[in-house]
Amino acid sequence: MRTTTAASTVLALSALALAAAPGATLAQDASPYPYDGMVEIDTPHDFDTLWDRLSAAVQDHEMFLVGRASASRAAEGRGIDIPGNGVVEVYRNDFAVRMLEASVPAGIEAPIRYYLTEDADGTTTLTYRLPTAIFAPYDSDDLDAMAAELDVIFAAIAKQAAAE
Repeated sequence: MRTTTAASTVLALSALALAAAPGATLAQDASPYPYDGMVEIDTPHDFDTLWDRLSAAVQDHEMFLVGRASASRAAEGRGIDIPGNGVVEVYRNDFAVRMLEASVPAGIEAPIRYYLTEDADGTTTLTYRLPTAIFAPYDSDDLDAMAAELDVIFAAIAKQAAAE
């Protein structure tokens, strides 16, 4: 009985602290999607086609496919059918070295991701954040210059992948 009372007290105090915290908000109160600095491209491609086209475009622009994860493919493996959904992580070591020389904390931002989401009509949307938006909070001229270079590369990759 005592554990239940103690647990209830802790939960009540935690809820009270959260409610009283300045600027505390619930996730659904976050700013609307897409966020500033995001690019959304409606493509004519189905999910699997865009998945493959994006991988080819990354290679064509001399970047590296660092990782890929697909909730829909994992769900399919469990016998669950959901719309195509995946993340493709992209970067290159020379950019990583420059990033870390400018700001070690900025390392959490790499690799940069593309997000693929299948739409109801069978086409797929390609979304990514501009590198300049990703690195802006670090207030570094060197990062800003690097990010501007990456903006051009990431836009070219997206354009190639999304093209008809």
